Formats: sequence, structure tokens, C-alpha cells
Amino acid sequence: MGVDPRQVLAGVLTITMFVMLGDMIKRDHFDSQLPVDSDTSIHSTRKQTLVIDGDGPSLKPCLPIPLIEEADESQGFVTFSLTNGPEYHVSQIADAVVIARYLRANLVLPDIRGSEPGDKRNFEEVYDVEHLVKSLNGVVKVTKSQPSKRNLAVVKVPSRVSEEYIVDNIEPIFRSKGNIRLATYFPSVNMKKLKDNSNIDAIACLGMFGTLELQPQVNGVVESMVERLRTLSRKSNGQFIAVDLRVDILEKKSCQGNSASRSKSCFGPQEIAMFLRKLGFNKDTTIYLTQSRWDSSLDALKDLFPRTYTKESIMPIDKKARFLDTENSELEKVIDFHMCSQSDVFVPAISGLFYANVAGKRIASGKTQILVPADISGSSASLTDYISHYVSKRNHFAYSCFC
Repeated sequence: MGVDPRQVLAGVLTITMFVMLGDMIKRDHFDSQLPVDSDTSIHSTRKQTLVIDGDGPSLKPCLPIPLIEEADESQGFVTFSLTNGPEYHVSQIADAVVIARYLRANLVLPDIRGSEPGDKRNFEEVYDVEHLVKSLNGVVKVTKSQPSKRNLAVVKVPSRVSEEYIVDNIEPIFRSKGNIRLATYFPSVNMKKLKDNSNIDAIACLGMFGTLELQPQVNGVVESMVERLRTLSRKSNGQFIAVDLRVDILEKKSCQGNSASRSKSCFGPQEIAMFLRKLGFNKDTTIYLTQSRWDSSLDALKDLFPRTYTKESIMPIDKKARFLDTENSELEKVIDFHMCSQSDVFVPAISGLFYANVAGKRIASGKTQILVPADISGSSASLTDYISHYVSKRNHFAYSCFC
């Protein structure tokens, strides 16, 4: 059977686009910033030096992490829960580690809670307990023991908690009660790079990028899905794009229609399809969507990019009962977060904390290929105009941690 020259050309063009993108991220670019909604409520050694595994530029930690002296052994307890999905977990663990370290308190291993009442999991069902404990060795003592609820004061904590806030609002309560429970809230999505680095920033870096690692079974599902996509991407050199696009959220935000505005906070399937096509990606490009199951509204995207997949179509059959065919979406969110972190290119169709913290994880691992969508008018567009401002301006908090 002969080879269709058009197929060969399509494959070459797709590969070329990925190569071009890889070259572009090495330079500083103007960014079409995706606005952030305010209502979106790695590894470590004994010396606390973060070592990054990635396929991009080599990054090294910028901030040394002070270790606790034996004389400063922990006294009281700091408890908290990981809530609302992995993009929140990253910020919540960072704040908890910062506060426990400042107070010289024991950090109680958190549980994981979903958005629905009674939706509760043990930490070890999703994340690696041994890795968490080891990563914080010498910085914060982690324990599974829960303090008495009678002496447990609930303290509200804004994300990206400052030393001043701890001194004024948390430390007095801790000294009085001895044990506190943190309730983190998100007044805004702020992942910008800090101007002044300090010891508290170094602890936050460790908490955000060095503590949470998937436990083996969950990680195995992610790896199998990544491998499946790479197999399906033979015509594009095994590379794929991950798009954070969930129909239910788009409907809530009224993002399904077309708009010429460059300041939108979300983009629908047809808009994403046109965006990628205008940038030069062709029909052989493989796309992973964070949408769990296929929805007819996604047909407009699949018409231009037939190799578009959801979790339902690429997850191993024997894993669907636990990770997909369930009313609990917590594990689905975890899978999406890590799929978007490992893809060759990430496109956030929805603004907010998911975009911000996936960007941070990608920057930390050298995967800085992040394209922010916008309505593109005219006959052509340049990739340089749509590199995430987190990368082009190097203004993500991750750049405070890694150089």
C-alpha cells in the first residue's frame, strides 16, 4: 500500500509545531494573559534540596531551607484537610507546612475531603505518605496522631499566608490553645513571584513542590494514560496537548458561545479548536481533555482534531470502576492535574487555580510549554503571542523557588 503524501506532510507539520514551541519557550515573550477568577474558591533529600526531573531546562533550588535544631522539638499540633481538588491541595499543604514550621508544631497528616458532605478519603489513598514525611524531615515533624478536639481552635488562613499574618492572627491562638485546625480560604488566585525571599518563602517552596507525590496505584493509572496517548500520537512524534476543558464549568460560566474578546476567563470547544488551528496545529495532533466523558458539545473540537480523547476512552478498563465510574470526582481531578502537568503542551481553557498550580508544577519540572487561549482574528497567529505570562515574564511563584 502506498503512502499518502498528504499524511506525511501533516505529520511533519505537527512535529514541526512542537519543535517550534520548544524553541520559543527558551526566550522571553509577550503574553496574552488569561485573567484569573477571584472566586475560585520532585523530590527531596535529607538536606532539603529539591531535585527536579523534567525534559526542559535544568532548574536548581534558589532558597536554602533552615533545619530545626533538636532543642526546638515540636510541642502542639496543627491539623488541616486537603479540600476541593489537587490544585487546592498544593496551596493548602504549602500554607500548613509554613505555619507548622513557624510555630514549631507537629503537623498532623491531613485527610482529603471533596465538595460533597461525607466525601472523605485518607491521605494515603491518593498521596505517598512516606514521601511526605521524608521530604519534611528536619523541617516539620509529621504525625498521624490527632489532638483532642476539646483543645482544637479553628483558624481561618488566607492562601499564601505571610509571616505577619501568622504573628498577628495564628500564633496567639496557638500559644493559648496548644492545638489549631487550619481552614484555608482563597481571597484571590495569586501565584505571582515574590520580590523579597525569606526563610518562610523557602519553606513554602518545599511545601508546594516537594511534598505531594501520588501513591503508586494512582500514579500507575496516570502513567498508563500518558503512555496510551503517546502510542496514539505516533504521527506527532509521541507528543500530545492537554486542555483543561470541562463542559459543566463552561456551562456555568456561559463560555460555550463564541466571542471576540481577548479578556475572557474561559473558552468553549469550538474556540479552542480554532485557536489551535490558527496556531498551526493540524488534524494529526493528539489532544487530551480534562472532561471525563464525551459530550456532544465537544464534537466541534473533534471535527478539526479527530485525535481528541477524554479519560473514558484512554483509561485502562480494569481501573474505571475505581477511578472513573463513581460519584466521587476527587480521583478524576487528581488524574487531570497530573496529566496536564506531564503533557508536552498545556492549554488552560478555564482560568483559575487549576491553571496557576499546573503552571507551577510544569515550571518546576522544566515543562514550560503553556499556551493561553484567546480569540485570534486574521489569517495567521504566532505562538510567541500566547505563551503564558507565568513563563514569558517568569513571574510565577515557582521562579522564586527554582533558578
